[in-house]
Amino acid sequence: MIKILMPTDFSDNSMNAIKYALEFFKYQTAEFYFMHAYEAEVYNHEELLSRTVFDDIVARVKKESEENLAKLLVAVKEISPNPRFSYFTRSANNTLLDEAEVITDDKNIDLIVMGTKGKSNKSSLTFGSNTLQVLKYVKCPVLAIPEGYKYSQPRHALFPTNFLIPYKRRELKLLCDLLTPYRTKIDLLYVSSSSKLSFRQEDNKAFIEGTVCNNELNYFSEDSRKVDGAINKYVEENEVDFLIMVNTQHSYLENILFQSTIDKISLKIAIPLLVMQNLRRS
Repeated sequence: MIKILMPTDFSDNSMNAIKYALEFFKYQTAEFYFMHAYEAEVYNHEELLSRTVFDDIVARVKKESEENLAKLLVAVKEISPNPRFSYFTRSANNTLLDEAEVITDDKNIDLIVMGTKGKSNKSSLTFGSNTLQVLKYVKCPVLAIPEGYKYSQPRHALFPTNFLIPYKRRELKLLCDLLTPYRTKIDLLYVSSSSKLSFRQEDNKAFIEGTVCNNELNYFSEDSRKVDGAINKYVEENEVDFLIMVNTQHSYLENILFQSTIDKISLKIAIPLLVMQNLRRS
């Protein structure tokens, strides 16, 4: 059984990610946790002009959150009356980031699924601020679904990696569980001005090749210093429909996300992005 956390702000982008997940996991036994964290809505409320009305606004926002989650649950059950699925809801006066961490630890969540953007949906941004925070800091794999992306079975995945870190078995097992049922072809892409791998890189490459189940695995190298540009180009030219990256120190993704402001991230995501968090979890 897989446990999936789905943060929601009740936007179209959020609902699109939910529909994708319900279809993607339809052959698996799964627990879905739909979570709405509303602390920001309290502090940004138009009627919050003085401390005296604070408790009243909290109560009203909480009630609205619970009602919207109840409506969402009805819609989800209509979309996917799947006997393999169990559904749970959680409304919390907390930040999305903090509540996601609490639920991930409390329920031993395997995967977070969310849209790349939420209500704000600024077209020039690759990620919304909430999604970016989750990708950077929550110690759990994240599957991010782009705005308006319609479900299709993943046939060709790209896994850019510099092979500098030893991957966790739990992470690679999740990758197997997600993509093996679809017999997805996975391309490993090494982007560097030098194609030669060190002994450590060779060992990490061999570990991936020996762990990623029965999926077809191919290795490619790209002579380039611009990782994000090489990834964008490879996706466009090779009909890639699923992108896999790892968030850890010295990884391609860390360099892209942490060294860029939110409005200058040059990785353009038009396909589902699976971010594996190579961080220690209990």
